[in-house]
Amino acid sequence: MNKPFDYFVVFAEMRTGSNFLEANINGFDGLSCLGEAFNPYFIGYPNKEDCLGVTLEQRVADPQVLIDALKSNEVLSGFRYFHDHDPRVLKTVLDDPRCAKIILTRNPLDSYVSWKIARATGQWKLTDVRRRRDSKIAFDGVEFRSHVEELQKFQVSLMRALQVSGQTAFYVAYEDLHDIQVMNGLAQFLGHNEELEELNQKLKRQNPSPLSEKVSNFEDVTLALAELDRFNLNRTPNFEPRRGAAVPSYVACAESSLLYLPLRSGPQATVTRWMADMDQVDLDGLIQSFSQKTLRQWKKAHKGHRSFTVIRHPVARVHAAFCECILAAEDGVYKKIRRTLRRVYKMPLPNDPPGVDYTVAEHKAGFIAFLGFVKANLAGQTGLRQDAHWASQTTALQGFGDLALPDMIVREYEMLSYLPALAMQVGRMDAPDPVALDPGHPVALEAIYDQEIEKLCQDIYKRDYIAFGFGNWKE
Repeated sequence: MNKPFDYFVVFAEMRTGSNFLEANINGFDGLSCLGEAFNPYFIGYPNKEDCLGVTLEQRVADPQVLIDALKSNEVLSGFRYFHDHDPRVLKTVLDDPRCAKIILTRNPLDSYVSWKIARATGQWKLTDVRRRRDSKIAFDGVEFRSHVEELQKFQVSLMRALQVSGQTAFYVAYEDLHDIQVMNGLAQFLGHNEELEELNQKLKRQNPSPLSEKVSNFEDVTLALAELDRFNLNRTPNFEPRRGAAVPSYVACAESSLLYLPLRSGPQATVTRWMADMDQVDLDGLIQSFSQKTLRQWKKAHKGHRSFTVIRHPVARVHAAFCECILAAEDGVYKKIRRTLRRVYKMPLPNDPPGVDYTVAEHKAGFIAFLGFVKANLAGQTGLRQDAHWASQTTALQGFGDLALPDMIVREYEMLSYLPALAMQVGRMDAPDPVALDPGHPVALEAIYDQEIEKLCQDIYKRDYIAFGFGNWKE
């Protein structure tokens, strides 16, 4: 029978019970866990010269050598991997479906206290309770929060890597380590039919007493836990899909070494007009329609270039999207969206672009209804696409980061001072001031803005408000 895996990895951290897990894995005749094979400072175990004949120097030069040795070993072999081990091997094992993944977790408060005690006593393993060293530790709230964040970040990265590659892992909690049925189930997961009759008796739990007896300032533990958002209660939900780098939308000056990364429904017209005026060309003289190849060529040809984007207050931006995409659409996909919003979502929108009889009251009612749609749309609750014109600016900027991080993020109200200063960085001391262009909206935002609209926008674009420090639009 073909074995399901060529080797395995135990993802764990210090003081999570990984030594005990390894001891029980090694209790099976056909399994071999070889310690911390990719620890930056030793290979397998401290003071050991090699692992499967591979020396530390050989592994440092090429970690794949040790992976190959694991695969070719006569028994199914693996190793323990902590978040700070050799990062070069992480992608290799995560991408390899022939590598079995075992993920060991423990309550981070328990692992933190255990780690502090081990550091204080110098005792990292216990095989004889008569030699047990005891110590109370001082709890450090800042250090603990950093510990939790680091562990969570690594666990999330593991989960995502498995999700996108369609793999699964065998999860073991610290409390499961003394359950022989779980250990035998782990062996079955690895494709091994042998069962243990008893667990390893050599290693002993080092600190069995309650936390209150192990921490000298136990009251500080409660305070630190109160400050942790353990269940992510304050997380801003985000159901928007990741966006690409949107390279074809980039605009470069005709001569100056400036590259503009536009955000949809932002002040593109004002910015591109300023770029054209600086180099004294028409708008069609700007360099546009980039591909990844031509973008790289432009960057190579313009040493010292600067890239930038301009963010707009969420209220003004979603209002621009409403006016320019929904109301003004005379044909194409946005006209179809407007018709769907009228017919399916029963929004009070004009059938055609607004005429002279279009009122402020109609505009406000339509805009508020549109905000309700945008909230549902960005939460993935509608059948219509999540369009870039009303998607969050945070998500759009993350998409840029895949290829071209902007050197400067300029807020729209700061363009008058920051854009000329940016031009000075590429040697243009004579850059003109940007001049705001009339957007030509059927009703100005000032005519309808109130706290109801502000609150709706803050609810929809909470991530943008937090990320960029936006206050109320009128402030």
